[in-house]
Amino acid sequence: MPLHLNRLTLSHFRSHLHVSLDPDARPVVLFGPNGAGKTNLIEAVSLFSPGRGMRRASAHDMTRRPEALGWKVSGLVETPEGLQDIAFHSEQGTPRQVRINDKPAPQTRLGELVRLLWLLPSMDRLWIEGAEGRRRFLDRMTLSFFPNHGEASLTYEKAMRERNRLLKDQVRDPMWYKALEAQMAQTGALIHANRQGALDRIASAQDRASTQFPAAQLDLIQTEGEMPETEEDLRTALEESRFRDLAAGRTLVGPHRADLYGVFAAKGVPAADSSTGEQKALLISLVLSNARALVDDFGAPPIVLLDEVAAHLDANRRAALYDEISALGAQAWMTGTGPELFAELGQRAQYFEVTETDHGTVVTQRDSL
Repeated sequence: MPLHLNRLTLSHFRSHLHVSLDPDARPVVLFGPNGAGKTNLIEAVSLFSPGRGMRRASAHDMTRRPEALGWKVSGLVETPEGLQDIAFHSEQGTPRQVRINDKPAPQTRLGELVRLLWLLPSMDRLWIEGAEGRRRFLDRMTLSFFPNHGEASLTYEKAMRERNRLLKDQVRDPMWYKALEAQMAQTGALIHANRQGALDRIASAQDRASTQFPAAQLDLIQTEGEMPETEEDLRTALEESRFRDLAAGRTLVGPHRADLYGVFAAKGVPAADSSTGEQKALLISLVLSNARALVDDFGAPPIVLLDEVAAHLDANRRAALYDEISALGAQAWMTGTGPELFAELGQRAQYFEVTETDHGTVVTQRDSL
């Protein structure tokens, strides 16, 4: 049984007072006018993976206004480990709580059970904006292969914040730094290895694929210097960099200085210099390659969230995208303003119309377009 949601229920989440969907394993199409709440629905699905969801919003921001009572999202998820009853809730802006099969669970458990990928309109400028967005994109891909990646990143960032505070306070005693740098070296080396492992898997999946979307050559680079390869090398580099870091007031070496460099492989042109359409096609290609690699690595394709992707593709590219999603067997949640954007999918998908009324958002399943 492929990984998929077969029930999704929202209560007081964003624009939705109460919504319940019972999809099957096929792709899910959400269509309706702008502002109806389609993206809010797939944001709720994104919470089934570790982290703050695809919008990186706080629990407070997700609550329905003006009530602001709190919210709940729950779902039944078919996974390789069997059917899982997963629920999240937040009361009056408190951090979301996770329950799996009616028992409290850490977010890391979500990463073991569910693999999720997404592509959003806000990512269209990924290749031409700052390195932070590309690191986030890389880490989302990496987390899909290595569930421990998120926890390693949080531990590294916490230790780095402590070290940066020492640097800003101009603390020079080495004893204050050693334990923090040892922790940063251990988790930093793991972060780097995980990222490289993810890129290797995606490159292999691209090489094997027969696809109409362009391949991207990806390299993990540093914004300055080189990334030490081993835990010991990183610990030494942090120690040797202290005086330089004291002058800067922050840590200048480590995986937080990484960047993802992409090249349009067929043309040998950097992704940042490619056309807007080519950049979008490269992102779609990477998400599809990530999904293919997960079939081998995880044993099932991931759940994929594609927000307004169809609107930016011509009819041939849309048909190619739908064919590849169907061939993967992935439950892809796709949004668009009109059903005509999904005509090429036909009966391979299920359709839900999202409309806004005076009493809140209404989601209605449609048998056909």
